[in-house]
Amino acid sequence: MTAPSQDSSSTSALPRCIVLTGFMGSGKTTVGPLVARRLGWSFVDVDDVIAAEAGCTIPELFRRDGEAAFRERERATIARLAGGDALVLALGGGAIEDEETRTLLLTAPDTLMVHMEVELATTLARCGGTEHLRPVLADEANLADRYARRLPHYRTAHVSIAVDALTPEEVAEAIVKAALGRPADPQNN
Repeated sequence: MTAPSQDSSSTSALPRCIVLTGFMGSGKTTVGPLVARRLGWSFVDVDDVIAAEAGCTIPELFRRDGEAAFRERERATIARLAGGDALVLALGGGAIEDEETRTLLLTAPDTLMVHMEVELATTLARCGGTEHLRPVLADEANLADRYARRLPHYRTAHVSIAVDALTPEEVAEAIVKAALGRPADPQNN
């Protein structure tokens, strides 16, 4: 499927899969469906697939099986889904730490990995009140350590977009422009 209102020469370079990565609160699950809608593609959140297949929530999986088992399940799910066509795929925030996953997504043909970069202060503002879903939020020192540890990995993505001051629609537009090989300037839609 081609992007709306684009000539055929610009759509031939369109990737077949756009992968969204970034720290919690960056807006992956909000922006992903907007990007998919603009392109006429499907949107899939990896965490939703994992939870549906496991029959429980992600926090329950962590408690029941531990983080290592969860990350193994996550890696296999991403590898399976990343082969899809006309797909916008949102990763969980920690998926980027897995070297095998990073390598797969950075080297997969016709796949564009987009880092939605968010400041830690923005994460805290956007995610406040969700500590029951994201227990790590209650421990700001641990959260800051995770953020610092993951940021260099996020920045290995093909494209990074600072999203703190942008609306979800502006971020979606910047991602579509990046996918089409155009400069991502969300301020000048």
